[in-house]
Amino acid sequence: MIDGVDMDDLDARLLVDLLRDRIIPDRNLGQHFLLDESVISRSVELADEAGFPLDENAHVIEVGPGPGSLTLELLRSGATVTGLEIDVEAIAHLNRVFGDGDGRLTIIEGDALKIKWPEKASHLIANLPYQISSPILEKIQQHHAKNPFDVIILLVQDEFAERMSMDHFGSLSTLGLSLWLDFDVELDRKIPGGAFSPAPRINSRLVVLNPVNRIEEVGTINRKMFKIITKHCFASRRKKLRSLLAKPPRRLSRVKGWHKARWNAAMNHIYENTPEGLDSEWFEERPDVMEPEEWAMIANAISSFEGDF
Repeated sequence: MIDGVDMDDLDARLLVDLLRDRIIPDRNLGQHFLLDESVISRSVELADEAGFPLDENAHVIEVGPGPGSLTLELLRSGATVTGLEIDVEAIAHLNRVFGDGDGRLTIIEGDALKIKWPEKASHLIANLPYQISSPILEKIQQHHAKNPFDVIILLVQDEFAERMSMDHFGSLSTLGLSLWLDFDVELDRKIPGGAFSPAPRINSRLVVLNPVNRIEEVGTINRKMFKIITKHCFASRRKKLRSLLAKPPRRLSRVKGWHKARWNAAMNHIYENTPEGLDSEWFEERPDVMEPEEWAMIANAISSFEGDF
């Protein structure tokens, strides 16, 4: 409540105007405040469509609540909300407007990449600042490994969303492959710049991350080896895998027990003994035409090598 105004009388435009009366949006913080009520409503609808509706049993982490336009809708759903906010003026604004949200709102001051996140959150729903989207996704995966989310709904740059989803042939990326380990990525609405204040010059996209268990599909994956190999190969994505894998990845030593000699022996072995599920000429392909499951097979074949070296 603010100046006697009930929460039901608030809307996104008013909340953004109230904050912008006090601050100039900081480009370094990626402050493009969401105005479009239909986009805000759609963010909540997506949780319901995923089978995990927002209600009094839900606990949502919101990264960068800013003016509280999304926060308002989350609170109206009955959910408990924890906002992670770095801007002290935005925090003061949120406290003036919402207080503690009838005991359902907590604002944690700090950099979302560095502070500790709540351990028992069911949802993460956020309009992510463009410039921290990649590291935030890494943080999400780290948190999800120990404290699984039911569903994650993000508003990100449209081009970034395409990289996340890998929907098109040849669109594989290290970002998308890393996410694939934990989630199925679904693209929803494309959002024009006019839905924000100030308006960015690019489109955004709503994206849903649905948790999955890849062990049922491809067995246990050595995640560290998977990420090191894919990053190594996608640095020169136009080359063939035989050429790329002939040289050990730079960070191979970060995987316990691995070094140049073992790598070379492992590669010689799998060239001569095609891993199950792969085409016999797999090493003649380029990185971006392989399927995620094939990358898992390659990583598993390499990491399981225990021969002479």
